[in-house]
Amino acid sequence: MIPNFTRRTMLAAGAATLTAGCAATGLFRSDPPQLYTLSPKSTFDPGAPTVDWQLLVEVPVAAAGLDSPRIALRQTATTLDYYADVAWTDRAPAMVQTLLVESFENSGNIISIGRQSLGLRADYRLKTELREFQAEYLSEGMPTVRVRINAKLIRTRSREIIAGLTFEDIQRSTDTNMDALIFAFDEALGEVMQELVEWTLIEGQRAWLATDGGA
Repeated sequence: MIPNFTRRTMLAAGAATLTAGCAATGLFRSDPPQLYTLSPKSTFDPGAPTVDWQLLVEVPVAAAGLDSPRIALRQTATTLDYYADVAWTDRAPAMVQTLLVESFENSGNIISIGRQSLGLRADYRLKTELREFQAEYLSEGMPTVRVRINAKLIRTRSREIIAGLTFEDIQRSTDTNMDALIFAFDEALGEVMQELVEWTLIEGQRAWLATDGGA
């Protein structure tokens, strides 16, 4: 039987060896990842309707590979990888929800807008699915960024889908460095959010005038 002090010495030595090995292989990182965020949309079609009804924006659904703060990239049609040492400031779906709410607010066309967690007694709910949100290296030249969001506008009272549409935008990066890629992400998501906000206002107002709030 190994004496207690000998066993403690052996365990300490093993831990020291493990620590040294981890440090050598980079498993223990002293530097946190560089964090990035994107901007809400602030310019919209002046012809979009101004509405009185209330809207709740739910957190987008996303596959496990995109439901992460890691910044995704696709190098083949069937694989999904991540950039090292960088991350979004939040999980991608939560970040997109925040940016959507801010974009609706920036439009000035709707006052009663909120997140799912606030418990807003909304007339309509916006359900979205984040289907594509990655940089892609599928061809020669600079990488592209693809953002695709499927949206459904639902009447809260009856849980009826009153409209549905998929929005997609692709932006080519001007360089392979991360700042250029993030700018491409910002442009692609901005285009999608602009179309999505305007579509929601138009379709929601059409339904509101036809059945919910019409005379």
